[in-house]
Amino acid sequence: MNRGNSRYGLMAEFAGHEQVVEAAKRAYQQGYRRMDGFTPFPVEGLAQALGHQRTALPLIVLIGGICGGIGGYFMQWYSMAVDYPINVGGRPFHSWPAYVPITFELIVLAAAIAALLGMLALNRLPEPHHPVFNVPGFGRASSDRFFLCIEAGDPLFDPAATRQFLESLKPESVTEVQE
Repeated sequence: MNRGNSRYGLMAEFAGHEQVVEAAKRAYQQGYRRMDGFTPFPVEGLAQALGHQRTALPLIVLIGGICGGIGGYFMQWYSMAVDYPINVGGRPFHSWPAYVPITFELIVLAAAIAALLGMLALNRLPEPHHPVFNVPGFGRASSDRFFLCIEAGDPLFDPAATRQFLESLKPESVTEVQE
């Protein structure tokens, strides 16, 4: 299969953010599930209109913070109570109040690293090239245009029927996206 001639999907261009949100809602109601919106700024309600559910990122950050806290506490406990115990002024070897600041710092550090790596993984980044970059005029998605792309991998995708549906939404244009 020649990837240069394969179809990625169909993309509709809209002039306003209300139009792209309404188009995404109607496409979702039609049964399309593999679609994405491209806008120059965050548009409230677009993710819900596209059918995107909640993200797993908060759970990834929580797990990262818990692992960082457990690791920081264990590191201090092991070094001070097991590996190299020193009796200073009759203080017990396992004195947990002394471990709190470093444990907290490692919670924050591990959660931040988990947030960064989780965000990159969930967004499938880095992705230096995406098929939508092949669409003429797509550069305006970062300034003043709004795009809705229905992917060819969608179970309901039919080139003619999907084009007709997108044109019924009254976009500025409908363009075929090549991979």
